[in-house]
Amino acid sequence: MVISHYQPWTGISHFNNEINRLFNSREINDASRGDATNVVTSDWIPAVDVKEEAQQFSIFVDIPGVARKDIEISMDKGVLSIKGERHSENKQEEEGYKRIERAHGTFYRSFSLPDTADAEGITAKNRDGVLEIIIPKQHPSQARKITIEG
Repeated sequence: MVISHYQPWTGISHFNNEINRLFNSREINDASRGDATNVVTSDWIPAVDVKEEAQQFSIFVDIPGVARKDIEISMDKGVLSIKGERHSENKQEEEGYKRIERAHGTFYRSFSLPDTADAEGITAKNRDGVLEIIIPKQHPSQARKITIEG
């Protein structure tokens, strides 16, 4: 007689993994150009934190294993776009791998920035697998009274 341990969460875990796989492989439309034919496909979507401070916006993107040369950041019409690729190692089952969970391939994220963002002052650095993008805020214009001539 074989004794088998009951694991009630296994089915839910498999279902959750399938849902995540479905949503992480969706096509993302680049709405900044308003062009339905310009579709960017992502193999995976990195986790992102966005923080607003008094003088700047900070975006933190988890992209461990992505080389700096494989990342492209661009700003166009108020939309910040981040594209890149994580290359995979050749993993074959006979090499001893039993489970492969780390995503690889291309990724794409875009963010609409508010009018207060200073597009000319954007900086980025990649440290310990976290891409940090700093977007300074423009100084708000001062209200002024306009006189009517004539």
